[in-house]
Amino acid sequence: MRKRCSCGDIMTVKLRTVIYSGKVEINNVPIYSCPSCSRSEVFPEVKSDLTGLIGQLGEEPKKQTFLFNEWNEWANLLVESVIGHKMPDLEQVERLIEERIDELLDLYLIACRLGDEAWKADLNKRLSQISRRYTLT
Repeated sequence: MRKRCSCGDIMTVKLRTVIYSGKVEINNVPIYSCPSCSRSEVFPEVKSDLTGLIGQLGEEPKKQTFLFNEWNEWANLLVESVIGHKMPDLEQVERLIEERIDELLDLYLIACRLGDEAWKADLNKRLSQISRRYTLT
């Protein structure tokens, strides 16, 4: 889970806290960080969900804390992969992705049988988050 920084060094993914408007803490946001130049950028697969969450908060949010891994499947998988490790393990992330897709599809079948449209929509959203994949390196 690395990429090359514009300075030439390798950036790695870390789970960080993003502070919005000085009041809102958003924990467990996957961020690429460069050890040489200290450049940081949001993991591309979660960026739209992070900006969507921030957009929902408005310009004058109240003081609160969010666990981003409860909003985004990628963040959730990365949180699971770092349990007992410092950084996400590529093989473990791939395995967790496969397991989570299977789990979400099983839940989708149950939601279909129950006719629960809200649950189906939530599961569709979660599956689309995971499908925003790139080649993990």
